[in-house]
Amino acid sequence: MNATIRQYFAGRKVAIATMHGKDAIIGPILKNEIGVEIVVPANFDTDKYGTFSGEIERIVDPVEAGRIKCIAACELTGCDVAIASEGSFGPHPTMFFASADEEILVLLDLKNNIEIKTRLISTDTNFAGDTFTDWHDAKKFAATVQFPSHALIIRRSKSSNDDIIKGISSWEMLQEKFELFFSKYGAVFIETDMRAMNNPSRQKIIQEATHKLVQTIYNGCPNCMLPGFDVKVVRAGLPCKICGSPTKSTYSYVYECQRCEHRVERKYPAGRAYEDPMYCDYCNP
Repeated sequence: MNATIRQYFAGRKVAIATMHGKDAIIGPILKNEIGVEIVVPANFDTDKYGTFSGEIERIVDPVEAGRIKCIAACELTGCDVAIASEGSFGPHPTMFFASADEEILVLLDLKNNIEIKTRLISTDTNFAGDTFTDWHDAKKFAATVQFPSHALIIRRSKSSNDDIIKGISSWEMLQEKFELFFSKYGAVFIETDMRAMNNPSRQKIIQEATHKLVQTIYNGCPNCMLPGFDVKVVRAGLPCKICGSPTKSTYSYVYECQRCEHRVERKYPAGRAYEDPMYCDYCNP
């Protein structure tokens, strides 16, 4: 660990912008790795910025949502450092038939005017949902998505938010609510509860993302040693192994300091100097 980097945060209070238990995941890592004291805002309603179940739509992108939460957490606690986590769920950006959990963590240091963020995409998620008219089929689905260790949500239909029950974590409750909703609507939509405190799979991904964020924090600017020396520009153009033509694959990352604007280009981030011809528009049009 770099002592110069650590001194930026050691002993300071960091607010974790959460109402879903993320402090239990993120807090111990930050406390151990950068020596901070963890503060959780009391009665902080993060749902007002958007809910996974759709009652409240997130109207900004995840990074901006993280910033907004960090600022609000600082205002509530008096801290000048805060961290927020934003999760998004859906098809994987390249493996289209697989579900993915994208976690973005934003750390905002108002004192030093630093924003450090990280992004992690994982297919290790139970994200799923479907409509059922038969209890046995619903029970099979629940087992597939790791219920009851991972909680479920029941609602009238996929697109309806007027009747919804979250945090279902026992077979008895699931069957009771299934029968209730089926009797009322003739069908039941069941989905995974992706809130952090109810989803151990997501907790692991947030944990991984936090460790990745710490690595970024300790990546100091070579010129002024400000924490968070991170990628500013991604340059495509990795040459084809056969013809040498530039491909769409990444050739280099350009890192830039947030304070002194010192830049460093690091070539071949994937560990190879050439791309497979199958990704070349000339060799494989």
